[in-house]
Amino acid sequence: MNTKNIRLSVLDQSPVRKGVTAEQAVQETVELAKYTDKLGYTRFWVSEHHNTGALAGSTPEVLMAHLAGQTQNIRIGSGGVMMPNHSALKVAENFRMLEALFPGRIDLGMGRAPGTDRLTAAMLNPSNQFREQDFVEQLYDLNNYFHDRGELGVPQSKIRAIPQVKTVPAMWLLSSSGQSGIFAAHFGMGFSFAHFINPNGGPEAVTAYRERFKPSEDMHQQQVNMAIFVFCSEDEEKIRRHQALMDYRFTQFEKGAGIVPVGYEDIKAVVYSSGELERIQYNRKRVVTGTPDQMKEKLTRLAVDYDVDEIIAVTITEDFEDRLMSYKLLAETFLR
Repeated sequence: MNTKNIRLSVLDQSPVRKGVTAEQAVQETVELAKYTDKLGYTRFWVSEHHNTGALAGSTPEVLMAHLAGQTQNIRIGSGGVMMPNHSALKVAENFRMLEALFPGRIDLGMGRAPGTDRLTAAMLNPSNQFREQDFVEQLYDLNNYFHDRGELGVPQSKIRAIPQVKTVPAMWLLSSSGQSGIFAAHFGMGFSFAHFINPNGGPEAVTAYRERFKPSEDMHQQQVNMAIFVFCSEDEEKIRRHQALMDYRFTQFEKGAGIVPVGYEDIKAVVYSSGELERIQYNRKRVVTGTPDQMKEKLTRLAVDYDVDEIIAVTITEDFEDRLMSYKLLAETFLR
């Protein structure tokens, strides 16, 4: 695969770096969106996380409205809206409003996990039963709202998603397993595999999606990509420090300690147990780091393995300038 045929996109979680406020973290997301727009990235997605102080991105639909107004060409989307936390009607109205403001530039990426712990999820939606069937029904309802057909089993004249607009956002299902890929194929939606969450089974999930895809009234051809933690630098020492920080973050998260903003100096002397070292080796499959030449080889190989022509980069760095530079170097490698 020619590197010039690989499109690059961004998933940003508004990470709160050590010593930085949540307000600053959100402003960094805005700056990054404008920067990657100029670099030629395809889309910029923002996430929905709750009850974690290390990630400021909790309301993608609100942030998207601002980002779309600050950018020119890049598609703006959710990566994703966590459907168990919301009613299908409210999601339809939020994204119809975005389409009214920015027609043809909006992606509605959806997930069926709550994006938080179970207690917080219960507070967000007390009626949430975490049932797969509820998610499927939401997808049916969402399609109907976007086309003014009302809710399943309810006459069209009863319920409408306002504002009524002519365009429909591009709908994507996000998943770290194969099941949502099957749903995406059935509904004729795009499919994004979260390799940065689960490094196993992605190519198989994409193949299953492609084999089962049924064109829909809004998406006539398959659309698929994969998302992975990425860091690119010309400085080998920065690459080493970045990997050490990612190792620590994964280890703390798996121990139930949550995601806490830390710097390299805080963790450089940490000694891991043999069990933790095994998990570190596993979790390194979720991350691709390297110099531009190394990244060209590694990401091209991933694109071939997945049979995709679009990679979504998720980058969290200790210094914001390193985050910007990583995206710049990738653009120079793949988009020039």
